[in-house]
Amino acid sequence: MRERPSGLADDQLWSVLPDFGIAPEVVAYAPVGFGDYHWRVTDKEGGRWFVTAADLTQKDYLGPNPLAGLRRAMDTAARLADDGLDYVVAPVRSAGGDTVVRVGARHALSVFPLLDAGSGGFDQSQTVAEHDAVLTLLADLHSRRSPPETPVFSPEIAGRHQLAEALADPRWTGGPFSRQAQEIVDGNRALLTAAFDEFDRLGVAVRGRPTVVTHGEPHPGNLVWPAGKCRLVDWDTVGLAVPERDLSVVSGDLGRYAEISGHQPDPAALRLFDLRWPLVDICAFVGWFRAQHARTADAETGWGGLVRSFEDLATILGSPAN
Repeated sequence: MRERPSGLADDQLWSVLPDFGIAPEVVAYAPVGFGDYHWRVTDKEGGRWFVTAADLTQKDYLGPNPLAGLRRAMDTAARLADDGLDYVVAPVRSAGGDTVVRVGARHALSVFPLLDAGSGGFDQSQTVAEHDAVLTLLADLHSRRSPPETPVFSPEIAGRHQLAEALADPRWTGGPFSRQAQEIVDGNRALLTAAFDEFDRLGVAVRGRPTVVTHGEPHPGNLVWPAGKCRLVDWDTVGLAVPERDLSVVSGDLGRYAEISGHQPDPAALRLFDLRWPLVDICAFVGWFRAQHARTADAETGWGGLVRSFEDLATILGSPAN
């Protein structure tokens, strides 16, 4: 996020770092990513860390208790790393063994080793070698025994009922993007209906299939390449699901994955998750712009995300967006 989190003072954040054995000396806010808040920290012994604060009020996908859901996800990543999966960039544990520590009324903090490599962008192109490396990594992850903490992923879309409420609301007045957000949603009601109808049909078709440990969002924005080796960050979306949950995010030919894993990706399951991506984002952005908000750099980014989500949905369905 470009803006610092509201309701979270720096002294609150740094007061918990000693729990992780970190005595911070240099602290810099990192305006990267979208959703969580990040800092780069150098401690007094020269150790370098990447500190993340999650806003629990924005984590509907983690279930009715987002703090417990986030802890299960981070514990799963830590266990996978303990089991030798060196491509898992997992959180470090506090002195008490916690991967997540609550900070203030609405935030939770995790600490990661800082890697000497930057992540890519969501839509960044990959070389053939990078593409095959990602598929090889996913084939390995999907073959692993799931840790007992691993959340069970549900493809149901958190926020869908709020979208239905928003469609029934005659006037959104939450902030500067409310009117134009309502206009784009109103203009694409038929597109949304068609998308949800197909999403529901496909959900029935893939229900009950065998599941594996999935990352959830292995797009280039969550890949880092220190010394040319692919590693995965942002494990808050980890969960037991069909392999296509991850594979739908990887563009291009999936033959390498089928060759290694022996699993032929299912077109119906791939399409289910292709649809799910823009629908999840639309629900989240509508919730944001219907509620109280200000014109900030993050809100500008969110508005662009809402427009692109409708464009992506239209492309998937072969219909024009309004």
